[in-house]
Amino acid sequence: MKSLANYTFFLILTLFCSQTCIINIPSVAAITSMKPGDVLNHSQVLDSEGGRFKLGFFSIPQTNKTYLGIWYAGDPVEKKLWIANPNTPILNNSGLLTLDSTGALRITSGGKTVVNIATPLLTGSLIARLQDSGNFVVQDETRNRTLWQSFDHPTSCLLPGMKLGYNLTTRQNWTLTSWLVSSTIPASGAFTLSLEAIQDAFQLVVSRRGEIYWTSGAWNDQGFPYLPSFRDSATTYQYNLNLVSGTDGMFFQFEATKGSFPSLELSSDGAIAAGDGSIYTRYNKFCYGYGGDDGCVSSQLPECRKDSDKFEQKRGDFIDLSGTSTSYYDNASISLGDCMQKCWEHCSCVGFTSLNSNGTGCRIWNGKRDFRVDESGNAVQRYVLVSPKSSKGKTWIWIVLSIVITMLICGLVCLIKTRIQKLQHEKRKKEEHIHEMNAADSFSNTNLKEEDEREVQDLKIFSFGLILAATNNFSSDNKLGEGGFGPVYKGQFPDGREVAVKRLSRTSGQGLAEFKNELILIAKVQHRNLVRVLGCCIHGDEKMLIYEYMPNKSLDFFLFDPETKKLLDWQKRFEIIEGIAQGLLYLHKYSRMRVIHRDLKASNVLLDENMNPKIADFGLARTFKQNETEAVTRRVVGTYGYMAPEFAMEGAFSIKSDVFSFGVLMLEILSGRRNASLQQFNRPLNLIGYAWELWKEGCGLELKDPALEDLYDTEQFLRVIHVGLLCVQEGATDRPTMSDVISMLGNGSMSLPIAKQPAFFTGRDEAESYSSSNKTEQCSINDCSITVIEAR
Repeated sequence: MKSLANYTFFLILTLFCSQTCIINIPSVAAITSMKPGDVLNHSQVLDSEGGRFKLGFFSIPQTNKTYLGIWYAGDPVEKKLWIANPNTPILNNSGLLTLDSTGALRITSGGKTVVNIATPLLTGSLIARLQDSGNFVVQDETRNRTLWQSFDHPTSCLLPGMKLGYNLTTRQNWTLTSWLVSSTIPASGAFTLSLEAIQDAFQLVVSRRGEIYWTSGAWNDQGFPYLPSFRDSATTYQYNLNLVSGTDGMFFQFEATKGSFPSLELSSDGAIAAGDGSIYTRYNKFCYGYGGDDGCVSSQLPECRKDSDKFEQKRGDFIDLSGTSTSYYDNASISLGDCMQKCWEHCSCVGFTSLNSNGTGCRIWNGKRDFRVDESGNAVQRYVLVSPKSSKGKTWIWIVLSIVITMLICGLVCLIKTRIQKLQHEKRKKEEHIHEMNAADSFSNTNLKEEDEREVQDLKIFSFGLILAATNNFSSDNKLGEGGFGPVYKGQFPDGREVAVKRLSRTSGQGLAEFKNELILIAKVQHRNLVRVLGCCIHGDEKMLIYEYMPNKSLDFFLFDPETKKLLDWQKRFEIIEGIAQGLLYLHKYSRMRVIHRDLKASNVLLDENMNPKIADFGLARTFKQNETEAVTRRVVGTYGYMAPEFAMEGAFSIKSDVFSFGVLMLEILSGRRNASLQQFNRPLNLIGYAWELWKEGCGLELKDPALEDLYDTEQFLRVIHVGLLCVQEGATDRPTMSDVISMLGNGSMSLPIAKQPAFFTGRDEAESYSSSNKTEQCSINDCSITVIEAR
């Protein structure tokens, strides 16, 4: 009986302990909201609704100070986008975030309130949540109303959707305040960023200790003059800027069009930076003012300073000579910018640095400017005042310069006189050309039709101003490449349409009448697998062709790169082969004139947004009448490795010349290798020879690009090799036409003739692997859609 009682007691105790353990197991579910009575401690994180942002407590490294902040989920550096208590840190991870029944949102420590984030709101059903925009809100669920939001209390960062400006009705003013020291001390720093109306224009304004330090320049409906890189395609982040005006106020916002973790930050030195740390303001480290083009606001220059005086960072130290003294400012609220200002305004100051390891306080050197540079890497960096050297005692240099300048001016006058006479002659000739062009048929009366009998859109003449704006004044950042006929630039029209602009070289030898005839000629060649011309622009000596823009670059960009080639599966490669074949068939048979491309290769096949191929670069093309089949030229042009033997050796070309180039291109697409890059077992075989030997040995599948792995149609792959070898046969008459090629590729049951030995069985030496003409391959980046047809 006693043993039964003991067993029962042990059983009850076991069940009780197991239940207790189950209750105390911590929850692993993500916290997405808080209701009155909930508490968030330092080991917990509040996730946004879509998991894009996180809110929680964090500590600054090597300190015991804790803050409540918001950051992007997945951001490797976890840049803090908003901080609830920048000036009131909590010690030793003792902070708690609480929401009570009155709607008061507080940070407490040891049972005491440290920071009141949101004051009591006294309303119905309350909930606090972090939205997927990064906005931390307290809402009344009953009335579906937001009572408080962090977006109304920005700190140093601006997120998409946040405002920078003011509301006259609510007297709300949205401004950013820099950290005292970046990534180290989030306490309020010396700089603020706001939107201000200055001289009847809205500008972004950075103030330092309440005084205007830098301005962005007046808003111009697209951006700010001194923040040009906001829309720069080369930067990690790109932004669409908006300035919203109303009767109750004005505010600035932005939307990010590029970048994983978009934000704008006011750094501790007053610069505006992107989420990746890229600086958008033009001035370098310190703002000196004095009428520069960097947006720095002019202030009174101390009498002892010159406009050219600047501080530079140098490794080394000041030599301790007589008359040299050192001043110390051990103040935790002073940052590096304050040190620069103190040194700048005191005439005896020759350099400075931060006093403390955390970037606060100042150490300033006064007296003689004697600095010893030490580039060993062990020396500390100082900010040293650098002044231009005096030029006294060098009068003889000015005398020599005066003589040289006088001679140059005399020569220049003679040159200008000669040039004016030449320009007057050219002007008269140009006026005659313009008169002739205006008297001829207009571009809009060409009445062209595509192969499906649809009307082609009228050829457009674009204004020079539109082209300048679209290409950012032909900025080098917009340059896509340069061909034999001139450079090509990427442009964007106001409606968002992207184009490629080929700016013909003034030495191209084309006149206005020839330019017009050539443009109409190109416009007649319209097919979905050919790059399309949209129009032209004529301005003085400037002649430009405007093309559709191909966003996915050229085929060689994907095909010959170990990583990008993985994006081309077998189905996509076969579709690219078929698309190129359709484009060639149109040129050879169905266009208004028979066109021989003469330079078909991977770099001249562009890919649109859906990876559909379009043949480009007709700079070497020749046209035939429909009853003509071949021609001979003394000027052999093209690219070795793709050039048919009869053309390379004798200058004879026909549609079969393009068929040969297409065959080489097919073998490259199958193998992922360049024709001229293959050396097999120490034999001088090129890709054509290698494919031929594999085919003779019955090992055609070994030609396969390893990137395809086993995901391909074996029979279809072997058929494409067979057709490719038929195209590269040495005799032009043995090669199929493009209509035959399309039939062979599309009809799997069609029997194929036996392929004969190909031309160029072995590789050429490297010195001959380029072009035999003076034309150099300028670029293989798709974006150079350079299309000029050489008319007969």
